[in-house]
Amino acid sequence: MSTRVSLFAEPHRGATYDDQLRMVRAAERCGFEGWLRADHYQTTDVGSRGEPGPTDAWVTLAGLARETSRIRLGTLVSCATFRPAGALAMLAAQVDRMSGGRIDLGIGAGWYEREHLAYGIPFPPRAARFDMLEHQLATITRIWPASTRPPIIVGGRGPRRTPELAARYADEFNMPFATVKQTADAFARVERARGALPPLVLSAGIVVAVGRDAAQIRRRSAPLHAPSALPPEDPVIGPPGLLVQRIGELAAVGATRVYVRLSDPADLDHLELIAEEVLSQLT
Repeated sequence: MSTRVSLFAEPHRGATYDDQLRMVRAAERCGFEGWLRADHYQTTDVGSRGEPGPTDAWVTLAGLARETSRIRLGTLVSCATFRPAGALAMLAAQVDRMSGGRIDLGIGAGWYEREHLAYGIPFPPRAARFDMLEHQLATITRIWPASTRPPIIVGGRGPRRTPELAARYADEFNMPFATVKQTADAFARVERARGALPPLVLSAGIVVAVGRDAAQIRRRSAPLHAPSALPPEDPVIGPPGLLVQRIGELAAVGATRVYVRLSDPADLDHLELIAEEVLSQLT
């Protein structure tokens, strides 16, 4: 099975920088490919009072970049409303340089209105947020040299604009927590959107019409809750073998990367169990 396994963390639920550093170092030691974190300023738990999150995603990643050596790091996903396109391009490129080229930049349109209001960040209607996302992607890909830029992940459930933006700009499309069938349908929408793009037209080596090469979307991914985590729409609750089975099901519909969500960043025994009982069956 060629599907790679990374970890997905949600520090806005309550995790200090030191908590995250311990988790990332354990993940690196145990052989996980990457560790990507959500980019939120407040907890999103139902019924919470909206307490502020303890860490900023990109400040955290900059620190982790200097305290690790192999594991990939990134956001899944940064909100397009949080940072101007040029500032985000500079942030991600700088942290990528600090890490030695181990950063994945995930970007989405954003959805959580309450944290925007709490921090004085404008929260425009959905269509305008997707316009902002498209502007960010277009700006960042213009700023970065194509040969050295970090991979871009476009994530989301949107049925129309998300696939179109992923097809045009992304190196990886990520379908958030969903059933295997929903994930397969989302992958198919991205492929259809890619097929609808005009081909690359070159003149003397210069691109004169914008399009995408089929090989440019190299990865498709999906997050999974680990067995002890809060159940998503299609939960994986049971022994490690069930997680292996679900990863296989996602691989069968085209996933090349899976993110395993651990609900408790301090539970390193859980992380090590997954490494021993799951990663060992995927290599």
